[in-house]
Amino acid sequence: MKHSIYKIRSFKKAGPYTLQISFDDKCERTIDFQPILAGDLYGPLKNPRVFNRVRLDREVHTLVWPNGADFDPAILHDWSKHRHAFALAAKRWESTRH
Repeated sequence: MKHSIYKIRSFKKAGPYTLQISFDDKCERTIDFQPILAGDLYGPLKNPRVFNRVRLDREVHTLVWPNGADFDPAILHDWSKHRHAFALAAKRWESTRH
């Protein structure tokens, strides 16, 4: 099975917890991350100061946060295919914390 490889070229903040992401194939995605900010890895990003410390890792060409959170660029590129699964996972992650 072929897995496409994408590289993030740039991003900018588009709103609270929302980033506009540009890829090497000239595709752009605007993603609201708020629905998936749960669990040990993504939960700390609920704090806007932590979320806003996102940066582009030029070596692996993806977005990274200081706590180690990141995403495969292919997931972000095809976010509409993965958004629902991540939202469901976030609900599970949140329910295991209580």
